[in-house]
Amino acid sequence: MKALILSGGHGTRLRPLTYSQQKQLIPVANKPVLFYAIEDVIEAGIKDIGIVVGPNKDQVIETVKSVDWDADIEFIYQGDPLGLAHAILVAEEFLDDEEFVMYLGDNILKNGIVEHAHKFKELNPESLILLTEVDEPQRFGVAELDENGRVRRLIEKPKVPPSNYALVGVYFFKPVIIEACRSIKPSWRNELEITDAIQWLIDNGYRVEASIVKGWWKDTGKPEDILEANRLVLDDIQPKNDGITENSKIMGRVVIEFGAMIKDSVIKGPCIIGKNSQIINSYIGPYTSIGNNCVIEGTEIEDSVVMDGSIIINAGRIVESLIGRNVKISEHDLKPKGCRFVVGDNSSVWL
Repeated sequence: MKALILSGGHGTRLRPLTYSQQKQLIPVANKPVLFYAIEDVIEAGIKDIGIVVGPNKDQVIETVKSVDWDADIEFIYQGDPLGLAHAILVAEEFLDDEEFVMYLGDNILKNGIVEHAHKFKELNPESLILLTEVDEPQRFGVAELDENGRVRRLIEKPKVPPSNYALVGVYFFKPVIIEACRSIKPSWRNELEITDAIQWLIDNGYRVEASIVKGWWKDTGKPEDILEANRLVLDDIQPKNDGITENSKIMGRVVIEFGAMIKDSVIKGPCIIGKNSQIINSYIGPYTSIGNNCVIEGTEIEDSVVMDGSIIINAGRIVESLIGRNVKISEHDLKPKGCRFVVGDNSSVWL
């Protein structure tokens, strides 16, 4: 089996961050979201991975190649994001008439895909799609299942949902999906929708099975989703201290990476402090990820993501914030009690 991981798109819901970086490279617990997908498919025994890229493709390629993965990785340029089914057609040569899993690179699953890959092999359908129960199915693509648990119909954001099973961004396919993708027409969004291609399989007598996701799943498409995913991942971290602490208090499950310095500060987990970062006279609270090479001084930060190279000095109290790379936040005339930011890369903010 091969894997097709999608890392294209413009990420408009994550602007201004995505003006300068690809959305799948935004870190959760100091790891690019895309890496979780790569790790999941490798864990499932897949060694042949194609990554579909679009805007910021060089950035994605450079970031992925910075790691020595236990797999062969090929990059496939999609160009304009014309739908998930279009991405499959673009990758047809790579797929080479083999079965594959398609994994949206901005999704994170707590328990990975090993169980679902085994189910695909065991049941041997033309497609197996991952589903999860949600509270508001009208916000998602929803699957209607028959009495045997097979997929009967897919409906995009139904006003009256036939079930509360929403599509997760992971799909297993046999090569017949290529024919399905060629047979459908663009939607009102002028995209070739994967839901239409799967529905084509069903309508033409092919078997589409469902596999229910156990544990949490998160689509990191919006700033609040990034923060929620960060909380979920940090809940499972194991404490580690490879840095230097001086006159500081470390409480709970905290990861301090190599070269980090904690001085005159309080760190309360779960949280992670990246390599070579400096935390001085500050408070880093639960569910916070501080990237590599950051400086935090005279500031309280809680429930936030701060990306690599950012400097935050005397900024009061920062909560529920998503702060890009190489951002500078420093004191000016005012000292607000609380601040909330979604700040793009290479920005400066005066308080």
